[in-house]
Amino acid sequence: MRLQKYIANAGVTSRRKAEELILQGRVRVNGILVKELGTRVDPSKDVITVDGKEIKLEEGKVYILLNKPEGYVTSLKDPHNDKLVLDLVKDVKERIFPVGRLDKDTSGLLIMTNDGDIAYKLTHPRYKIWKKYIALVKGCPDSNTIDKLQNGVIIDGRKTSKAHVKLIRRQGRNSVLEISIYEGRNRQIRKMCKYVGHPVVKLKRISIGNIKLNGVEEGKWRYLTKEEVEYLKNI
Repeated sequence: MRLQKYIANAGVTSRRKAEELILQGRVRVNGILVKELGTRVDPSKDVITVDGKEIKLEEGKVYILLNKPEGYVTSLKDPHNDKLVLDLVKDVKERIFPVGRLDKDTSGLLIMTNDGDIAYKLTHPRYKIWKKYIALVKGCPDSNTIDKLQNGVIIDGRKTSKAHVKLIRRQGRNSVLEISIYEGRNRQIRKMCKYVGHPVVKLKRISIGNIKLNGVEEGKWRYLTKEEVEYLKNI
């Protein structure tokens, strides 16, 4: 098994984040520092540590849907913030991590798990898992602006992939948009809307693929249903 997959399956973090841990020199195999991605390990023999702490494969997989409130960060640790999403799922005995991220000022659907394979599928762009958001933006974008958002705009020096965007309603001097993307770039929707002159006032994620936020109060969570888990595994 590749080292980054082992770390993810042990419930430490996602596979992509596990690669960062390895490159940062925070992982040892049998006491030896490993910084090469793709290093293979034998779970039955090798001792793997992250930041000096031994990690072991999780036996039971857990899948949770959390309705994240604004003000909470999706990092497992953050010395600059005292509100972590893990604080909202303290009743879960298994070690889990957030899949992808919602920035501090964004609310809504966040999946948390200890299944590294599922996390990888949900966050890698090649699987094209659409994430749907409701955005309150300043002003009222016209049809040309909507087309720009849908066909891609330049953020951080690179054009975004195609998106689905539609105007839901006007709200005073602002507008409510429904925006769906499958990329997961940092603060992507906020940057897209700012680029076209309609900065985000409020942002909420309401679905990931076929999994919807319906019925979960803000700050609360539930386990994914058997059907939802099967859907994720068959992506």
